[in-house]
Amino acid sequence: MASSKKIVVTGAAGFIASYLAQELNAAGFDELVLVDDFSIESKKANWQALKYTACIDREDFLSWFEVHSSEIELVYHLGARTDTTEKSQEILTHLNLEYTQQIWKICSTAQIPLVYASSAATYGLGEFGYNDEHSLCSQLKPLNLYGISKNDFDIWALEQTSCPPHWYGLKFFNVYGPKEYHKGRMASVVFHTYRQIKAEGQMKLFRSHHPDFKDGEQLRDFVYVKDVAKVCQFLAEKLPTNGIYNLGSGKARTFYDLARLTFEALELTPQISFIDTPLDIRDKYQYFTEANMSKLLSVGYTGGFHTLEEGVFDYVQEHLSKELKD
Repeated sequence: MASSKKIVVTGAAGFIASYLAQELNAAGFDELVLVDDFSIESKKANWQALKYTACIDREDFLSWFEVHSSEIELVYHLGARTDTTEKSQEILTHLNLEYTQQIWKICSTAQIPLVYASSAATYGLGEFGYNDEHSLCSQLKPLNLYGISKNDFDIWALEQTSCPPHWYGLKFFNVYGPKEYHKGRMASVVFHTYRQIKAEGQMKLFRSHHPDFKDGEQLRDFVYVKDVAKVCQFLAEKLPTNGIYNLGSGKARTFYDLARLTFEALELTPQISFIDTPLDIRDKYQYFTEANMSKLLSVGYTGGFHTLEEGVFDYVQEHLSKELKD
């Protein structure tokens, strides 16, 4: 990946994209074009310290990109409407489908590699497993409009005959780590546990409403944002086979483990209780996710993944304890 041209990072005021941009800076890539809604005060700390050549509002970016595509060597399109409880079909269609289609088309015309964010929410209840085989995309049954919008784009991408020279759709599983503090309800359980411990000395997890799972034993594939950034950089450097790739740790763990490890990282005895899962997400709730990571490994990724123990301890001790001192 040469540094003579610029790299676009959309969603750059948000969680994963701002962390990726920070890592790109650390690797010597300062010619970044950051794209997002930069008016949101709670996100300013995510991007203001980054090195970049331009900050462009997301609603102005597509017209800018059409004019300046010859200046761009790579696009990381991680910006999206990520709230899984979003009820506006119009918002999701605009930001998660049509907007991404326009970026794809410009990248195809200008022959620019594209890495974009899909989601494990596309897998729904996991009726067809968690395998990133292209043939399964049209069969998947996402549980919410957000997951549907992400799957709709994956299906559309696979149908295209005009494509970027290299393209990768990443099905992010449950990402946690630094720079997620602005996400509110959608922030990770590690973040919420840390805040609840500091405020109340305890953590309240969602009770299970599924007969096959005990309270706190809902299982998810939790992946540390530092590993996500490494995979994004690997794809841009190595340019493996085009397509859709899972991006998780490959190991399902319980929410109880996640909360317990947060207490232990603070050298505290776990104080964990349970509350009912909110009604607005109860019937859309995934009780088990686990990424099959064989495809990414088969194309040469050897960067490894933090265990949950390693990731939580690093996040709590090196980031949360230093950044959220209140």
